[in-house]
Amino acid sequence: MPEGDTIWRTAAALRRRLAGQIVLEARPAALARLKGRQLEAVDANGKHLLMHFAGGITLHSHMRMTGAWHVYRPGERWRQPERRATAVLTFPEAVAVCFAAPLMELVVDERLAVGHLGPDILVDPFDLDEVIRRARRSEAPSIAELLLEQRVCAGVGNIYKCETLWALRLDPWTAPAKLDEPTLRRVYTTARQLMRRNLLTPIAHQRAAVHGRGGRPCPRCEMPIRVRAQGVQARLTYFCPSCQGQPARKPVPTR
Repeated sequence: MPEGDTIWRTAAALRRRLAGQIVLEARPAALARLKGRQLEAVDANGKHLLMHFAGGITLHSHMRMTGAWHVYRPGERWRQPERRATAVLTFPEAVAVCFAAPLMELVVDERLAVGHLGPDILVDPFDLDEVIRRARRSEAPSIAELLLEQRVCAGVGNIYKCETLWALRLDPWTAPAKLDEPTLRRVYTTARQLMRRNLLTPIAHQRAAVHGRGGRPCPRCEMPIRVRAQGVQARLTYFCPSCQGQPARKPVPTR
């Protein structure tokens, strides 16, 4: 799933290539209202992308596990088949195509799309006090699950959940109530630092400490990294049993 930093880079690319241009054609039919409208701005909010058009209409998309926006030159061959296109916006100088996004909708009030989210972890200024207030009200049973709760803080995904908790030597199964406020603040501050760094150097060009490295040596202590399903959605948590502690749960086999 694209995380907040990926959506920020996507918004920046769309803004750079398309802002100020008029939509010549919009498909499918549900997006036809965008034809003839100027793209005024493109914003990211957590894992949500918002394209603002003249007349107060916003195209709201969420990539979830499968979606991706591409921008092509007119006539350029697409990298995915047209049948996978969720949205196709033709501009005078480019064609923007969103492939396989589960959520694509037009809204007249963006608050209906993103009003439930907590503060975006990448914005300046970052409202850490509000995040802590929301975190203390959350019923998340573990710090790992709390980090993924978008109503508390928007933008953190599974990669940065794992990398943040490893960096701070925290057991992912620790109950948030057991963490004092300075520690909880360090959790979100560290996640923010890692994600903002990735805006400049994508994680694909960096070496992750634990995420995706099940069975390989921990960069800090060389113990094999473990991976286990966690939470209702069974998201995989990568962690070092030596640096972070080992919960009494059956491991998911590594591949």
